[in-house]
Amino acid sequence: MNIKENRLCAAYVNDGGEAGIRRVYDDATRAQTEELFDSIPGVFTAEDIRAGKIRDAQVLFSTWGMPVLTREQWADAAPKLEAVFYGAGSVRYFAEPLLSGGVRVFSAWQANGIPVTEFTVAQIILANKGFYGAARLCSRSRADRQAAERYFRSFRGNYDTPVGLIGLGAIGAGVARRLVQDYRLTVYAYDPFCTQERAAELGVRLADPEEIFSTCLTVSNHTANIPATRGMLNYALFSRMLPNATFINTGRGAQVVEEDLVRALREEPGRTAVLDVTDPEPSPEGHPFYGMDNVILTPHIAGSAGAECFRMGAWMLDEARRWLSGEPLRYEVTEKMLATMA
Repeated sequence: MNIKENRLCAAYVNDGGEAGIRRVYDDATRAQTEELFDSIPGVFTAEDIRAGKIRDAQVLFSTWGMPVLTREQWADAAPKLEAVFYGAGSVRYFAEPLLSGGVRVFSAWQANGIPVTEFTVAQIILANKGFYGAARLCSRSRADRQAAERYFRSFRGNYDTPVGLIGLGAIGAGVARRLVQDYRLTVYAYDPFCTQERAAELGVRLADPEEIFSTCLTVSNHTANIPATRGMLNYALFSRMLPNATFINTGRGAQVVEEDLVRALREEPGRTAVLDVTDPEPSPEGHPFYGMDNVILTPHIAGSAGAECFRMGAWMLDEARRWLSGEPLRYEVTEKMLATMA
């Protein structure tokens, strides 16, 4: 296809309006998009779409805040629609009606995974040095410094230290590569969909969750957020954690039975949990997490933020170019993939 002739019609859609789109698509990306497509001016919400305002659109660009419609509503409101380019991560909440209706969906989930990978690797490196517990003790008083030093000396550091990963999707695999290649850590991983060949390629050892929690100084969760994984991380696993082990969750909170994690952390105060996600999010007022010295809570900051978000928009523009030109595609999401994607 000659992308300069017979141009397709595109629109931006987002329930957050212009502000939602500007979070991910900067001026340069939007200008380049307009060079590829005939654009319908504005940003359209679900209400706008149902009102028939994008009936001529063949291509949509969106991000967090993507309008959610049924298959029938999409067919009626956007009968010419061929493709959706989603500048963010998970498409689970909106994609099935589009895919089942024959619309192709592309996602910047791998771009969004880059800062999550960076954040997680940083936390693991800190955890393996005993950073969280040592900092907590040092912050109490001058007298607690010796206790902090003793706690620090109970850690192996970051050379051949066993680290466990629950899930080897895009982010889990990215974390594994960094840990093996950059730090020479020994990585154990659990993922029922991972083959031995894939594990060998990543340089990880496949193990069951029981072995991982019993063996690894730090365990990080990257499991897909699907019904089958809900509540899979429970007391039977958390109780196996080493006395100075750290559990990191930058995935989703639904996999964790939180009362079981609280129990394991209370039974051994030398353990630590670093939680960027909880279920629900944020945790309700009065939740035990808020009063625990060995729980580090952050407000879901691992993913793309600030200028990092523009990477996702740029990647979707590049994917749109490949789609128009008939080049091999990199970020298409299929119905089959939805079953195991985060």
